[in-house]
Amino acid sequence: MMFAAATSAILVIMALALVRAVLGPTVYDRILAVNMFGTLTVVLIAVLGFLMGRPEWLDIALLYALITFIGTIAVSKYVRHSHLGQPVGNEDEGDI
Repeated sequence: MMFAAATSAILVIMALALVRAVLGPTVYDRILAVNMFGTLTVVLIAVLGFLMGRPEWLDIALLYALITFIGTIAVSKYVRHSHLGQPVGNEDEGDI
């Protein structure tokens, strides 16, 4: 019963994170909200795996956490540096 309450609370918080991702005034608020949604998804997969008696779902949750982490870093770097860290205006175009 307690895990069912935890699952429903996680779903409510995930809905709030989606609202922040859509309405966030800055791009960094949106990135943070999507990262929070990914973290809550990992927790939800772990709790549901425990509820259903499927401990192997924890492996799926850990893999999803790794993918979410790498994705958040990539999007943050793209937003901060544009073109994934490559300079936008390269004056020395002849140099390779």
